[in-house]
Amino acid sequence: MESKIEINKDKDIHFKYLELVMVAFTVILILSNFASSAKIIDWGISIGNIPLAFDAGTVFFPFAYIFGDVLTEVYGYSRARRVIWVGFSALIFTFLMFWLIRVLPGETSWQATVGQEAFDSVLGGISFGGIVLASVLGYLIGSFSNSVIMAVMKKLTNGKHLWMRTIGSTIIGEFLDSAIFIAIASATGVFRWELFWSLTLTNYIFKVTIEVVFTPATYWLTKRLKRAEGVDVYSDLKDLTPLSF
Repeated sequence: MESKIEINKDKDIHFKYLELVMVAFTVILILSNFASSAKIIDWGISIGNIPLAFDAGTVFFPFAYIFGDVLTEVYGYSRARRVIWVGFSALIFTFLMFWLIRVLPGETSWQATVGQEAFDSVLGGISFGGIVLASVLGYLIGSFSNSVIMAVMKKLTNGKHLWMRTIGSTIIGEFLDSAIFIAIASATGVFRWELFWSLTLTNYIFKVTIEVVFTPATYWLTKRLKRAEGVDVYSDLKDLTPLSF
């Protein structure tokens, strides 16, 4: 039987699956940044004069935002906030390690067959410069916006209409994430400015559409986790600051 609890009153509750959700969320986050650095995908169709092209990290979105929505819906904002900061730490660690790998000298045969230039072209983006700043700021602002909106709307709707919370939070959170990420990446030379509207519009349309399409999967997973954990957490709306762990 599920019970409604306030997140600030559940410090002693042991959740069976929270760590698994956190690991899945973090792994998807890291992989999406590798993909974003490696390739831009073109659907071959346009809206007016704007081609629908997007960075490859977008293909991870269905999984990333299902877990992002589930974290707040099932475990509450304060625990989702902790996972967001864990993901942030993992991102920073990944960027620093690939920066170190980039500056270390390459072996002679590797230089001849692969070369530093090829490494920099594909993986250099996640080791320095604009894409690092774009990824970090886009991730933090988008993730916290999504989580706060989910928490507030759950209280306002008394836990009803999950679809309204997941889609509503995505409409705002993903707009901020996509616009900030692509604007900073374009300003720092990672993407060409002429791709700004193409990438922003395509990312936004794709992500909102996917959120709608994957709503049944979100319903299924949240229902299973709530039943398995035995709780239905309502966040403390007095504790919505992102500046806490």
